[in-house]
Amino acid sequence: MVKRNKLEIIKDILIIIKENNTIRPTPLLRKANISSDRSVEYFNELIKKRFIEEKIDKDGNKFISLREKGLKFLEKYKTIIEFIDEFEL
Repeated sequence: MVKRNKLEIIKDILIIIKENNTIRPTPLLRKANISSDRSVEYFNELIKKRFIEEKIDKDGNKFISLREKGLKFLEKYKTIIEFIDEFEL
């Protein structure tokens, strides 16, 4: 099994959020297959870079949603992967 790099993990996180519109942190980390320790690290970075946002409902439940910058990252990531594949790099 090949270990994912940081960009692949970020891409996976953002795609899962995009597919679900909003998602709670625990199901997200399960679907992204990352530990809770690592998820905090990634979530904090993605929030700081404004790729995602964390919302809390009236009952205190946390939800994560994708921001415009996160969508742009996914578009650019796809373009880069297509370029790499096209030139067999």
